[in-house]
Amino acid sequence: MVYGAIIAAVYLRVGVDGAPFELVEKHGYWKAAVAGFFCLAAFYLFDLYDFLVMHDRRELVLRLVQALGLAWIALALSFYTYPALMLGRGISLIALPLALGLMVLWRISIHWFLGHPGFGERILIVGSGKFAVEMASEVLNRPDAGYRIVGFVGTDADLLGKSLINPRVIGLTDDLDQIVKRENIDRIVVAMGERRGQLPTNKLLQLSLTGQVTIEEGASFYERVTGRVSLSMLRPSWLIFTGRGRQAKLAELTRATVHWLVALIGAILSLPIVLLTAVLIKLESRGPVFYKQERIGKNGRTFVLTKFRSMRVDAEQDGPVWASKRDSRTTRVGRVIRKVRIDEIPQFWNILKGEMSFVGPRPERPHFVAQLAEEIPFYEQRHLIAPGLTGWAQIKYPYGASIEDARQKLQYDLFYIKNQGLILDAIILFETIKIILFGRGAQ
Repeated sequence: MVYGAIIAAVYLRVGVDGAPFELVEKHGYWKAAVAGFFCLAAFYLFDLYDFLVMHDRRELVLRLVQALGLAWIALALSFYTYPALMLGRGISLIALPLALGLMVLWRISIHWFLGHPGFGERILIVGSGKFAVEMASEVLNRPDAGYRIVGFVGTDADLLGKSLINPRVIGLTDDLDQIVKRENIDRIVVAMGERRGQLPTNKLLQLSLTGQVTIEEGASFYERVTGRVSLSMLRPSWLIFTGRGRQAKLAELTRATVHWLVALIGAILSLPIVLLTAVLIKLESRGPVFYKQERIGKNGRTFVLTKFRSMRVDAEQDGPVWASKRDSRTTRVGRVIRKVRIDEIPQFWNILKGEMSFVGPRPERPHFVAQLAEEIPFYEQRHLIAPGLTGWAQIKYPYGASIEDARQKLQYDLFYIKNQGLILDAIILFETIKIILFGRGAQ
């Protein structure tokens, strides 16, 4: 639509007769594509592709204006640097409000369509326990995902008609086939904690074989909707069947090589920043430039992580402490380098040494690992892969300083371990760059 708005602006500005010359002879089509790329990049930076952020229409319009404004400023700088890319002042002035109007109308229409109760995939949840309610809550919090929960079916007749959250228990598992037909169900999600003797296996098998409805295991549906693994549904079988075959090992080697090359390029490009930061740290306070700390790495092996020192030398004289917002132990330079993540740059060296990856679960200190492993089931499974400079949990969950925060982040780490790959790594890296540019989540 952005591309179309620019092309339409050409016709409106120079007319039907002059448009072919502007678009073909003066490469207008290519110029419009470049402008469209700048706009899409700006939309991404302003979270305009995140339904959870863009649920409010006022916020949507505001961010669209901000994103298009940023894109046009970037385009103006590009035109100044490369005049051959210039669209023409009149064309730009027409294209900007036209693109904004189209985008607002399109996005409001899409939000209305995806959020309308009459549209979307009709879902029946088999189960009425804690996990079933938790999963339903996640779906209800994401109306734009296009799912509509019709209700729950359970094994307890006393729960019939009871409203667990908003949907209610509409039947028993013995009547599953009749409920599917009556309610016009598109997908069944099995979310039963205890299945022995309770799962309606024969009815589910019959529905699956006849192709009347899609049947999905609750844990996989939860992962797809939330981007994390549910600890309450995690079983040892998940770890057993996530084995590393020969093909997986080759993919892991390719991924490690790419991460190593990215770290090498990053270390070279950041050298001027490293030198400047070292000087500023030395000028402000006594003590070493670098802060070294023991962390737990792959397979539980310890290694020494290196960061720029952002705290006073005596910051932990009384023992390890969780970092917190507006931490009084940080120096003035430390607060700045933490905000823009410069303190993490020395970890390029850990990646080059093979102790870390660019993307993975954040390495934790042995003191906290021992504490968290006692409190949180499967916590030590995050050490199945090498820790990372950034990770899925870091971009999906705010900075944590408690056991409950660690529990939530573990669910994202396990999702990454299960789904790791270069495409997911690229998504995480781009999101990390966006977070750094906007200074989000720093402590």
